[in-house]
Amino acid sequence: MQTIASFQELKTELAKYTDDEYRIFAMKGIPSERPFIGVRIPIIRKVVAMIPNEKIEEFLSEEPIALEEVLARGMIISRLPYKEMLKWFDSQISYIDNWCTCDTFCTGIKKSIKKHREDLFNLKIEPLLKDELEFHVRVGLVLLKCYYVDFDYLAVIFDRVEELATRKDYYIKMAIAWLVAECFIKYPEETMVYLKISRLPKWTYNKTISKICDSYRVTPEMKEILKKMRR
Repeated sequence: MQTIASFQELKTELAKYTDDEYRIFAMKGIPSERPFIGVRIPIIRKVVAMIPNEKIEEFLSEEPIALEEVLARGMIISRLPYKEMLKWFDSQISYIDNWCTCDTFCTGIKKSIKKHREDLFNLKIEPLLKDELEFHVRVGLVLLKCYYVDFDYLAVIFDRVEELATRKDYYIKMAIAWLVAECFIKYPEETMVYLKISRLPKWTYNKTISKICDSYRVTPEMKEILKKMRR
């Protein structure tokens, strides 16, 4: 199997897969100030797989410039065991400035955090939810959506969402709607109680209802009830 021995080789390999049509498409849907190479995510994963484990720290010490380099960096970090992943977690968050790099990184670290949810919540997620930066908060919310929607964390999720109710950042509001919708799909009775007392602003509340109604896991009858709850 081919290996990639340096960060420059990574950049060269990514450049081989440039797709100008896809790059234009991605630039329209991903609001980032970073340059785009135009490489699809499955291809980035294949390229990252060529990096040997002994080279990981060397790669992570380099500063990513292009959007795809940030995505690749997150994928490299996701290969690390929990304590090693934590070492690079904050630096990766500092490079995130859009929903794509945020969500791809959050969904990618599943293996690393599987047995360390409580520690990650206290150490990283709580501070992120209190951050001033839009995408720092979104990282926290997406991590909650991916790994914490269970009965033990349900009340905590509703509390944190209420604390963020006044935030006007678009990608925070969308993440809240996505998170609460996931809570409803898994715990409809408890989440219905929350929705009836929620202080979420009209836009976020209605977007939450819409996302719930988009799910095939919610019955048509329940969707009708929810639609009548719109503000």
